[in-house]
Amino acid sequence: MLQSLRSLFFPETCKSCDSELIAAENMICTHCRHTLPLTDFHRYNDPAIKKVFYGRLNIENATALFYFEKKGPVQELMHNLKYRGQHEISGFLGAWLGEDLKILEEYSRIDAVVPVPIHPKKKRKRGYNQVEGFGKSLAKALDSHYVDDVLVKSKNTKTQVFKGRFTRSDEVLDAFSIVMNSNLEGRHILLCDDILTTGATLESCALQLLKIPNLKLSIAVMAIAQ
Repeated sequence: MLQSLRSLFFPETCKSCDSELIAAENMICTHCRHTLPLTDFHRYNDPAIKKVFYGRLNIENATALFYFEKKGPVQELMHNLKYRGQHEISGFLGAWLGEDLKILEEYSRIDAVVPVPIHPKKKRKRGYNQVEGFGKSLAKALDSHYVDDVLVKSKNTKTQVFKGRFTRSDEVLDAFSIVMNSNLEGRHILLCDDILTTGATLESCALQLLKIPNLKLSIAVMAIAQ
């Protein structure tokens, strides 16, 4: 009864289009569920993300849940997650992608999921790391460990969204450091982030992780900018 009254006065709305959700819907309305621009990279072994890092990183597998376009529905979803306090979106998207990945052989041997960290100042201001729920849900789906103490962000850098490959800030490339973890030696790690734009952030994190002996690296992001 209390839930019904709450829904009457404070109806749940879609995190993407802001339309009112019906009883059977959760987080995202049925319309958005079927129209959000899925990449399906993992379904067809599409090398789009590997091409971003070609010649710079050796990556086992890489995928993104959505395509990201400025002023598109995925941007609204990401803004709600990052800037409007709706941290529950993170775990929802991780569970969505995790359902796809857990049945694929390429991702069946992931030993640990590592999120891209945010600077402590930014975390205090926002109250959470927007990638945390995503990573935890992926780890649960893949029956692997969630490890958030191996990467540290030491520089409070600006966002790289919509910066070109050659105009990205050089400071991002040395913004992260690693806490060596012998338990990850020889393991297959899934590095996860929210939006892949220039690839500078993921490259910086990956270069740190690859200091761990015999480590294999894959990547999963919520969205990739077009």
